[in-house]
Amino acid sequence: MSDGRTLGQLLAQRGVSRRAFLKYSSYLASLMALPPAASRAMAEGLAKAPRQSVIWLSFQECTGCTESITRAHSPTLEDLIFDFISLDYHHTLQAASGEAAEAARHEAMAANKGKYIVVVDGSVPVGAGAIYSTIAGITNQQMLEETVKDAFAVVAVGTCAAFGGIPHARPNPTNAMPIRRLVKDKPVINISGCPPIPEAMAGTLAHVLAFGNVPELDSHGRPLAFFGDSIHDRCYRRPFYDKGQFAESFDDDGARKGWCLYKLGCKGPVTYNACATLKWNGGVSFPIQSGHGCLGCSEPHFWDMGGFYKPVSAPSDEVGPLAAIAVAGGAAAGVAAGLVHRAAKVKAKAAHTTVTVDDLEKTS
Repeated sequence: MSDGRTLGQLLAQRGVSRRAFLKYSSYLASLMALPPAASRAMAEGLAKAPRQSVIWLSFQECTGCTESITRAHSPTLEDLIFDFISLDYHHTLQAASGEAAEAARHEAMAANKGKYIVVVDGSVPVGAGAIYSTIAGITNQQMLEETVKDAFAVVAVGTCAAFGGIPHARPNPTNAMPIRRLVKDKPVINISGCPPIPEAMAGTLAHVLAFGNVPELDSHGRPLAFFGDSIHDRCYRRPFYDKGQFAESFDDDGARKGWCLYKLGCKGPVTYNACATLKWNGGVSFPIQSGHGCLGCSEPHFWDMGGFYKPVSAPSDEVGPLAAIAVAGGAAAGVAAGLVHRAAKVKAKAAHTTVTVDDLEKTS
């Protein structure tokens, strides 16, 4: 539980200098794509803020999102727990169990009424009276409604919580629902991904703590700082796409030369996430860099999009012709492909900002 001391006091007690704190705040501000001047405001906000009470609920999920955040490196999970937040309830990480665990959740809710953040990992089954998943003798739906009642905001981590994920895939036998469909009276921040990037989770919590508000979100409720660009926009293989150079199989000459994986089913052109820039495991790599196409796991209905190794229809159905043009036209093909891509990018961006989760739910 938070003892009322501010983060500035706690950090000073741990021997963290003002210079180091300002440098760290600058990193967080850049991580959230904030202007340089925001770093000082973030530092002042963090220094004055008490440790944030966080209640983490786990429903229909695989614990992959928790595994992911334990691998955060800036800030680390230890930094989050001991400096930034007071993690008052978490099914996997808490030492307490049974009645003691539930007492901790209720105590945190009462002591931080209107101020605590609820992090939800996993979708909520609402079919057959919501009986498919229960915790402490109540359904997931009941626990969600009870816990978010007096919360400041809700953070849905992972595609299961954000969009329903794998439990929501056809035929969706448990009638799994994303959190945004069930929580209507609180701000809901979606941090999608299967699992989500740990720095996206940690950075979002740091933003809420520093500024006391929700970061700018896209139409799917995701922080624009992490979900504002498609993976295709930032992919190092993008020049090969523009030139019409595509791997035809995972072991052909094009694959060995690092050519674009679009024809092998890469969903990067229609997937919005920061994988290509933040990468994974401390910035070591991401799937495309490792030779495998993007699965589109941060998008709604990614499991039902027609197969991981089937090319999507966007950004252009003209990929095949472009490859032929590249052979015949050389440098001119790059210009032609770029023009097609830019037109398709405008179309994809428009779809990205106008299609909502509710719209997608109507089609499932």
